[in-house]
Amino acid sequence: MKTIQVLGLVLALIGLPSATFAQQSSGPLRIEITDGVIEPLPFAVPDFVAQTPAAQEFAQSISAVIASDLAATGLFREIPKDAHIARPTSFDSPVQYSDWKAINAQALIKGAVSAGADGKLVVKFRVFDVFADAQLGDGLQFGGSTGSWRRMAHKVADAVYSRITGEGGYFDSRVVFVSESGPKNSRLKRLAIMDYDGANVQFLTDSSSIVLAPRFSPTGDRVLYTSYETGFPRIYVLDVGTVKRRALDVQAEAMTFAPRFGPDGRTVVFSLSQGGNTDIYKMDIDGRDAQRLTSTPSIETAPSFSPDGARIVFESDRSGTQQLYVMGANGGEATRISFGKGRYGTPVWSPRGDLVAFTKQANGRFHIGVMRSDGSEERLLTASFLDEGPTWSPNGRVIMFTRETQGASGIPALYSVDISGRNLRRVPIDGGASDPAWSPLLK
Repeated sequence: MKTIQVLGLVLALIGLPSATFAQQSSGPLRIEITDGVIEPLPFAVPDFVAQTPAAQEFAQSISAVIASDLAATGLFREIPKDAHIARPTSFDSPVQYSDWKAINAQALIKGAVSAGADGKLVVKFRVFDVFADAQLGDGLQFGGSTGSWRRMAHKVADAVYSRITGEGGYFDSRVVFVSESGPKNSRLKRLAIMDYDGANVQFLTDSSSIVLAPRFSPTGDRVLYTSYETGFPRIYVLDVGTVKRRALDVQAEAMTFAPRFGPDGRTVVFSLSQGGNTDIYKMDIDGRDAQRLTSTPSIETAPSFSPDGARIVFESDRSGTQQLYVMGANGGEATRISFGKGRYGTPVWSPRGDLVAFTKQANGRFHIGVMRSDGSEERLLTASFLDEGPTWSPNGRVIMFTRETQGASGIPALYSVDISGRNLRRVPIDGGASDPAWSPLLK
């Protein structure tokens, strides 16, 4: 079985010499390094075949979500359906490759949907390398309730993305964020959750108190966040399924904020402010074994574990300006890793472990950037009046963040960008939104 080669993809995605998708007459699809820009791979997704009457309402919508997922990466370009020559009416009918070559489709995604009176939905698909006249891997199918049709579409898109790029997908995931409404000086804030693409927004808290900085657990079933409902910041943990929550008991009268789970899902690292000093602590999710990790007369906050749990990156003004530092998971001597002009904050380790994303303020502008965990190879991906709070996609290839426009009427919105600095996109959400945190892939 022929497979798609991905020569040069990693270089292209991390912003080194750009790449072009190309087809060689003697072999399957591959990616070549060129001097041009990334040329998205042309693909076709005919409307999936409805194999039962009840599937009619889902077939077209599922294929549309798959196409949207792939096109949104900037690595793929959909060939519009009105340009299609072939119109598949059977999932098992042979592929007429000449029809797809004629419209320059390099990848073809063919699928079918069936739905029963019991509310069950089955989606199956196959991927084809058009110019090689070959199917890529085995066909797959996903099953679930009709209410989960978007999730199944995202799963198909993840599988296609992985087969063509060699990378893990990120479409079947969710984002927790702070939904904002009202005037700028008195905005109402509440926690909300959505699909990665802005669909299916659901609220997790009411707007009776200010909430900040939600963060997913490694399994995606719990969220840590900071609330001011008692009058001062305090950390809470919320179960996403039941929406039940509880305060994370630390120290009485202490202000606790900027929480984040460790990779084991049982450890929480956070900032605690008491007696005019702010330091980083970690403790068990049940409130036991609190351990102070930093002890300097400065503000230490925004801690984030490395994926292996061995180190923590955080921000501190111990050098006189806001900078990034790395220390061991149990504290000890910290090493400064940011040395560019300006101030650095909100660091978060990539799920791959290779990069740290951060917010940078320099020359009156805010930037989202990435650097190696030793501080080398710093690259700024965005520039705006206010960009802040990066969060990583599950595959470590896309970053979502908050952008706010200048002026009293400025409304915060969520944007995403890939780690090469390309493909900047606004996430379509009604109203204001800030503080995104990306979940792992759903199970």
